[in-house]
Amino acid sequence: MNKKDDKEGLTRGTIQLLKDGKKDIFRELIEELKPYDQAMLYQNIPTKHKPLFLELLTLLEVTGLLRHLSKDEQLLVLKTLDPKRATDILDLMEVDDLAFLLDDLSLKEIDNLIVKMQLEEMEILRRIMRYPKKTAGRVMTTRYIWVHHSYTVEQAIHKLKSFRNIAAYINYLYVIDDDKKLIGVVSYRDLLLADLNKCIEMFMEKNVVKIDGLTKQEEAAKIIGRYDFVSLPVTDENNILVGIITVDDILDIVVQEANEDIEKLLATGKEITFQTNPFVAARRRMPWLILLLFIGLVSGGIIERFENTLETVVALAFFMPMIAGMTGNTGTQSLAVVVRGLVSEDLNFKKASQLLFRELLVGIIIGITCAIFIAMIAYVWRGSLALGLVVGASLLATLIIGTLAGTVIPLILYKLKADPAVASGPLITTINDILSLLIYFGIATMFISNLM
Repeated sequence: MNKKDDKEGLTRGTIQLLKDGKKDIFRELIEELKPYDQAMLYQNIPTKHKPLFLELLTLLEVTGLLRHLSKDEQLLVLKTLDPKRATDILDLMEVDDLAFLLDDLSLKEIDNLIVKMQLEEMEILRRIMRYPKKTAGRVMTTRYIWVHHSYTVEQAIHKLKSFRNIAAYINYLYVIDDDKKLIGVVSYRDLLLADLNKCIEMFMEKNVVKIDGLTKQEEAAKIIGRYDFVSLPVTDENNILVGIITVDDILDIVVQEANEDIEKLLATGKEITFQTNPFVAARRRMPWLILLLFIGLVSGGIIERFENTLETVVALAFFMPMIAGMTGNTGTQSLAVVVRGLVSEDLNFKKASQLLFRELLVGIIIGITCAIFIAMIAYVWRGSLALGLVVGASLLATLIIGTLAGTVIPLILYKLKADPAVASGPLITTINDILSLLIYFGIATMFISNLM
C-alpha cells in the first residue's frame, strides 16, 4: 500500500469515526498524528464533518493545526469555533502568526476577532501590527527569555525553567542592562557548561548580531542564513530588545518570497494553488495575459511591415518561430539567474558589472554555437549559403540581446527599488520576440538581393 492509499484510508476511517460518534477512538487516532498531518486530514474530510472534527481537538491541537492552513482556511476555522474557544486559541497563537493572519482584514474585522483576547496579548499584537508589512517587526515573536547582566548561571537556569514553555522555541538567553538595552547573548550550551556561581556577564557574547524592527524580512533571512543562527534579536531605535525572529519564521519567509517571485515570473500576480477555484485562477492570470496580448500585436505589425521581404524569400518564415523562441528562452534563463541571485547577494556596482559581463559572454558563446548549427541546417536544407548566414547572424544577434535584456531589465528594476521579479518570464519573452523579429527581418532585408 502506498502513501496515497494510506492517506485515503485514514481519511475514510476518520469520517466513519465521526459519523459513528466514536470519540475515544478518534482521540487515540489524533494523538498519534503530528500537527501537519492533523491539518491535512482536516482539509481532506467533507465540510459537514469539520465542525465536529474541531470540537474534538484540544486548544493546543487546533492552534498547531492552524499553522499549516491558508489564511482563508484559518479564518474559516475561527468562525466555525465557539467565540470563547476561538478567543482562547488567538491567545495561544504566536503573535507573528496572528499578525500575518490579520494582515488583509479591515480594522473592524480585526477588532471583532481580538476584542476578547487577554489584554497583554492584545497589546503585543497591536504593537507588532504597527510595523509595516514584510519587516522584521511584523514577523518577530515576543516569546523569548531575557536575563539581567548581573544574573549568575544558577539564576539564569532557574528563570529558564520557570519559562520552559517559551524556552522550547529558542536556543539563546538575551542579556540586558538596567535600561533594558540588549548588551549580550548566551547560548544554552555555554550556560550548561558554565559554573553555577559564574556571572552571566563574564562569558556572554558581547558582539551581538541584531536587526532593527524596520529591517526587511528578506534581509533578516539573509543574516540568519549567513551566520547559521536559529534566532535573531530585534531591537528598536534605542537598542531595547523588542522580539526575536526564529528560524521557523525564516523558513516561512523564504517559501513565501519564493512563491511570490514564481507568481511574478509566471505573470500570475497572486497565489494559485491546487485548491484555487478555476474562475479565480483565470481572473488572476487574465490581466497580465491581456496586456501581453496587446504587446504581442506589435509582432504582427513588424511581420506586416516586412511583408515584401517575406514574400520574396518564403523560406524566412520557416525560421521565425525558432528565432523568436530561442531569444525568449535565453532571456527568461537570465532573468531567473538574476532574480535568484538578488535574493542571496548584496548587489553593488561591481557585482552588477561582473554579472552583466558574464551574461554577455554567455550570450556570445551560446549565440555562436547555435548560429553555426542553424546556419549549417539552413544551407543544407535550401542550398543557400546566404540564407544560412542571414539566419545564423540573426540568431547570434538576438541571443546576445535576449540574454542582456533578461539581465539588464531586472537589474534596473532593482536599482529603482522595484521588485525585479515583475520583469516576468512572459513579459521578457514578449519583448524579446519583438526585438528578434526586428533584427531578423532587418538583416534579411539588408541582404535581400543575395537571398533571391
